[in-house]
Amino acid sequence: MNLLNQIKENGIVAVIRGARPQNVSDIARALKNGGVKTLEITVETPKVLSLIEQVSDEFGDEVIVGAGTVLDPETARAAIMAGAKFIFSPTVNPETIKMAKRYGVLSIPGALTPTEILTAYENGADLIKVFPANLFGPRYIKDIHGPMPHIPLMPTGGLNVDNVGDYIKAGAVAAGIGSSLVNTKKAMNEDYFIDLENKASQFVQAVNAARV
Repeated sequence: MNLLNQIKENGIVAVIRGARPQNVSDIARALKNGGVKTLEITVETPKVLSLIEQVSDEFGDEVIVGAGTVLDPETARAAIMAGAKFIFSPTVNPETIKMAKRYGVLSIPGALTPTEILTAYENGADLIKVFPANLFGPRYIKDIHGPMPHIPLMPTGGLNVDNVGDYIKAGAVAAGIGSSLVNTKKAMNEDYFIDLENKASQFVQAVNAARV
């Protein structure tokens, strides 16, 4: 199974933003144990390149780790060299897409309007992050798929365990989940990681139920 299909099958991409470096491995482990196996570490996270390398080395094929909030091709290349398997961007930057494709990793830019979504796809994006998805809700995914059913969409922004299934039913192939899953502002202790594993499991269950 190729990487894109793995991400689609996993259903949930956990967005790890602003975590302390010493907590990232424990966060990744809790998510994996809960069934969430695709992890995006945003580039403004301290020591992000070493963290991508660390998680890649520690978990190997058990998780797919990539870089998020990548705004330019130079940052994309640095993340790829550190082991990132995909590049997430909040916007459409054709040069960043090109850099990802040059090194054989997945390009997942963020887009909102139909024109942005099509432009990203025509420039080589593998999957389009519809962001911010909560601006229009699940119906928007269905509406976009009307004229562009061939473009895979992954809503991100404002999704939670209660509404993620609605986005999947509307046609999303996966969902990006941020602070409603990984809240890095909370105290990181044993109870937090137990709760995180449980939350991850709930998200996975919600996605699977919506696919039935």
